[in-house]
Amino acid sequence: MAEEAVLGYLEKNEEISDSGIFAEEKGISHDEIVNIIKSLNGFRLVDAQDIKRERWVLTHEGDMYAEHGSPEVQLFLAVPPEGTTREELQGKFEPSIYKIGCTQAIKNKWIEMGKSAVSRKVQHVDDRVRDLLVQIQKGEEVGAQDIDALKRRKLISSQIWKGFSVKKGPNYTPKRKKMATDLTREHLQRGDWKEIEFKEYNFLAKGQPTDGGCLHPLLKVKRQIQLIFLQMGFEEMATNNFVESSFWNFDVLFQPQQHPARDSHDTFFLKEPSTTRSLPEDYVERVKQVHESGGYGSKGYGYEWKREEANKNLLRTHTTAVSSRMLYALAQGKFAPKKYYSIDRVFRNEAVDRTHLAEFHQIEGLICDRGLTLGHLIGVLEDFFSRLGMSKLKFKPAYNPYTEPSMEIFSYHEGLQKWVEIGNSGMFRPEMLRPMGLPEDVQVIAWGLSLERPTMILYGIDNIRDLFGHKVDLSLIKRNPICRIGLN
Repeated sequence: MAEEAVLGYLEKNEEISDSGIFAEEKGISHDEIVNIIKSLNGFRLVDAQDIKRERWVLTHEGDMYAEHGSPEVQLFLAVPPEGTTREELQGKFEPSIYKIGCTQAIKNKWIEMGKSAVSRKVQHVDDRVRDLLVQIQKGEEVGAQDIDALKRRKLISSQIWKGFSVKKGPNYTPKRKKMATDLTREHLQRGDWKEIEFKEYNFLAKGQPTDGGCLHPLLKVKRQIQLIFLQMGFEEMATNNFVESSFWNFDVLFQPQQHPARDSHDTFFLKEPSTTRSLPEDYVERVKQVHESGGYGSKGYGYEWKREEANKNLLRTHTTAVSSRMLYALAQGKFAPKKYYSIDRVFRNEAVDRTHLAEFHQIEGLICDRGLTLGHLIGVLEDFFSRLGMSKLKFKPAYNPYTEPSMEIFSYHEGLQKWVEIGNSGMFRPEMLRPMGLPEDVQVIAWGLSLERPTMILYGIDNIRDLFGHKVDLSLIKRNPICRIGLN
């Protein structure tokens, strides 16, 4: 109906000057007229020009005042000629109406408010506010000064009305022909194909977006780091044990049982099963010995080592627990040099904030060979991090229970214009390696860093909860670019 009205009108007239007036004259919804004009304009049957007009509409509060009257007039009419008490007057209205009514009525000098009594100062008032609101409802003109006063009281708001002026287009016809999009069997059988007009193909139009799966930024960065380790000759360790015993997670690393990291405030301990079922007994005895009285050049810690502490199950706090198992297995046979790496989840009982989560990913690399020194560790770190695009490194002495010497690793961040800590490293202590059964001339160099920190830097994310966890925006997964680590 709307299409016939527009095309039929243009057949006899030069122009539809205002789509709003046209819709009102024809008794058709303006939205329907607008949709038809847009469609006809797309096929160039008409040429449409935008029309924009500002108009004023009542807010919810304005609608209430137009229906029931302004608060100041309501309050004035509630005051009898002989006057009333404030308490009685206040009880007749909602708090907001009473407050606004009092303010405006006193401002207009309609009433006088005493400490307890309220009386009229005039006997008759006109509700000009209501009259103005009704005028705006009807679409009548209202003066600029009155508009400004109503705006200040937030009784009206501006609304942009959009419409069109319409003229005949280059492809104008009084009736639009339905164009075919495909040649069908029926067209050929009936011979219609000779007269049918076919819609032109738009070869530049984009197809429907695909709904294929997308890789998370963490997976992209993880894969590139895996490739760097593989290029350097490392092999991956099995990291499928999220649950570990305290023995493999702490004790074999020469970490004392009184260490703060072993407290429930820092570690998630399991209730069921609360303890491990089996440990290599001969190895347990050697670990106990080195803790209590030392050995291999060490005095130990000089305390009573408790088996029940070592048996406690927990969610692993670092992937070094995996490294300790691998090194112990390596020591049980004929020694051969090895390069191992792992990238997987670890768990810490930490308060969640912009940079910390209770679970995150740890990257760890280690080399086990004869005659290794701190110089070898620095050389391997410079090679590894240069492949990550971090060529400016410096090292700072640090302390770890299971490495000596130990170093914190810093890289110069060009964007932040400062040195940023990126990881930790060191050489595993004899108190850790010798009880395993590794030869005395074998050393292990190792380093670790989180997966989340480089990922956040690469993808410009400043809150770790936007990267990992239940608050992640799925559109981030779909839009993020490839990881360029190791591609330069």
